[in-house]
Amino acid sequence: MRTVAVVEAKSQFSALLAAVEGGEEVAITRRGRVVARLVPDTTRSAADVFRPCWQEGGLDLAAPADTPAEPVAGWD
Repeated sequence: MRTVAVVEAKSQFSALLAAVEGGEEVAITRRGRVVARLVPDTTRSAADVFRPCWQEGGLDLAAPADTPAEPVAGWD
């Protein structure tokens, strides 16, 4: 991953976008600290997004217990 300062990113934005289109990731820093990342846009499925949760067991997918319907006022 390439790292560039904000000043450099501003002056070379088009070139950085071309690099990102080519698959490169770019970290943008301010005073030596990363404040943003430019990453290639990729199509991700829901399975891709939630895969880490499933692998770590951090997602409880159990259905809740059914509860009886509540009466609605004014309906007989």
